[in-house]
Amino acid sequence: MTTDKSRALLVGLLVGVLAVALGLGYGVRAGHAAASRTDAAVVVARPAAEDEETSTADHTKFEELQRAFANATEVTQACLECHTEAAKQVMASTHWTWEFASPTESGETWGKRHVINNFCVAVTSNWPRCTSCHVGYGWKDDTFFDTATEAQVDCLVCHDTTGTYKKFPAGAGHPAYEPKEFPPGSGKIWEPPDLTTIAQNVGRPGNTNCGACHFYGGGGDAVKHGDLDSTLAAPPKEVDVHLSPEGAGLVCADCHKTEGHQVPGSRYAATAKDTHGKDLPVSDDNPTTCESCHGLAPMKNPKLNDHVDKVACQTCHIPAFARGDKPTKMWWDWSKAGDKNRGDHGVEKDENGWVVYHYKKGEFVWEKNVVPTYLWYNGQTTYMVMGEKIDPSGEVYINHPQGGPDDPNARIYPFKVFRGKQGYDPVNQTLLVPHLFPFNQEDTTAYWKGFDWGTAFEVGMKTAGLPYSGQYDWIETTMYWPITHMVAPAEQALSCNACHQPNGRLAEVPGVYIPGQSGHPTLDAIGWSLSGLALLGVVVHAGLRVVNRKRA
Repeated sequence: MTTDKSRALLVGLLVGVLAVALGLGYGVRAGHAAASRTDAAVVVARPAAEDEETSTADHTKFEELQRAFANATEVTQACLECHTEAAKQVMASTHWTWEFASPTESGETWGKRHVINNFCVAVTSNWPRCTSCHVGYGWKDDTFFDTATEAQVDCLVCHDTTGTYKKFPAGAGHPAYEPKEFPPGSGKIWEPPDLTTIAQNVGRPGNTNCGACHFYGGGGDAVKHGDLDSTLAAPPKEVDVHLSPEGAGLVCADCHKTEGHQVPGSRYAATAKDTHGKDLPVSDDNPTTCESCHGLAPMKNPKLNDHVDKVACQTCHIPAFARGDKPTKMWWDWSKAGDKNRGDHGVEKDENGWVVYHYKKGEFVWEKNVVPTYLWYNGQTTYMVMGEKIDPSGEVYINHPQGGPDDPNARIYPFKVFRGKQGYDPVNQTLLVPHLFPFNQEDTTAYWKGFDWGTAFEVGMKTAGLPYSGQYDWIETTMYWPITHMVAPAEQALSCNACHQPNGRLAEVPGVYIPGQSGHPTLDAIGWSLSGLALLGVVVHAGLRVVNRKRA
């Protein structure tokens, strides 16, 4: 009898301990879930009025600027009379050269001039249209860099504060100097800007200056980047807590802090893991990382800081991209272009008013509030240059982030995956460069004039100095774009349960064990064994009590 009672007591004690442990575990998980939303270290935004810089120069009083300018290069010449080294600095930057030396062993030269993509495809043979986003004037052909002068640097695109300076979309970087219609036949007239007023009202770059090109990359608002669109000129706090006037009130240049017109933060040489931390009191000249302001232990909850070594800040704090007013383009099929009878004169819109077909460009898919794809990323990405061989039998990656779970410099990052269908040479097995925009008014070889893909590919490849077999077909391609903007307020960050559950957000990321999501054969066996023993203990305990009661 005594032995039976002792056994029953022992089993009951074991069950009680297991119950308490399970209860504590649940409480810890629940606490972590709440902490992930509320324990972010607060960064106090400085009042805008206190942060405004007071210029020591009134440009309206400069005699050099008190005249009419025939063109924008004359404005640059006036700027250089005082800012003598500015043009040299710009011409040494990637914003000017559109080149970047690969940090990999390939020895390739990257940048817009050399890589290929699956939205506008390539700059080569399409210069006047593509270079409307170049920080210069007159890039009409491949001889531009042989003859360019300092006067051809565009000061106004970055330093205009009036909001009236605009480059003409097909002007090789120039603004309109007389009223011009664009797009042709649209009735939309681009008026020439008042260069004198603009020159007298220059200042530090704001969001709209950077966004004039970066919000519209790929041929339109929100096309290329999922986290950059015109919403970010002055976004609501819930869209971007940093750039919002209701949030920190920052501008792009506060993080992309420029020295000598060299702008940090290139995707070609990203810092995936900043081990330096805050830039004050000592800077590592790498201001674009989250750690530069928030430090290496940004959360009040130490357990959450344990994630920082393997999980990028953006993974939790950007729950979705394209969260502003604009959808982002996720698919672009060039093979469907050319049908002028489709929709309304070759243009179709969906129920949201988004253009899903254009006879010049093909079919599109747009999305809003997109959950990112998550990958290991060490800051390096491979890129495909024009003429590089592809393997048509597998998925064709135009670029691909590098890194893995065993890479000490890698962390898990969010990405936009952009897919499309574009032309390729099945004989030479290379992606093709299409000649889309005409060299001049008489040029009918451009696809947007003659609508003949064979001719457009032939001229594009010849201009690029690359072989073309004369045959073309269509192939699906994939590109990755890192998501680093549209940081949400802390209370909108992902909760722990977003990942710590079966089929959580990081379920497809290899080499990472996540409690609550991941399975482990040994741990699973131990867990189920303990659960079985606990259940057996309950049954035995109940049975013994029934037996003892009957004996009593």
